[in-house]
Amino acid sequence: MPKKIDSELKARAVRLVNDHLGEYQNVTAASVAVAKQLGVSRESVRRWVAQAEVDAGGRPGVTSEDLAEIKTLKARVRRLEEDNAILKAATVFFVGELDPRNR
Repeated sequence: MPKKIDSELKARAVRLVNDHLGEYQNVTAASVAVAKQLGVSRESVRRWVAQAEVDAGGRPGVTSEDLAEIKTLKARVRRLEEDNAILKAATVFFVGELDPRNR
């Protein structure tokens, strides 16, 4: 299970990569250096920087806000499908109880 990283640490990592980008060959090299400094995975830092670019509109993709909304909607759909299954099962049960052939 992945550990929960504080959003302030993510923002700090992105800011550090962007501030020191000129000192490195590319974003990946800067991400590796910042990741070592902060004690997190270099891939995590690289993904945070990429997501920050998407959120800023500098790169195509789904924004963090949209991802959160999608996650919420998927959870809601799952709950509604479970409720629907319960109601269908209850309907089958009560129809069987009311059927005069079963008496």
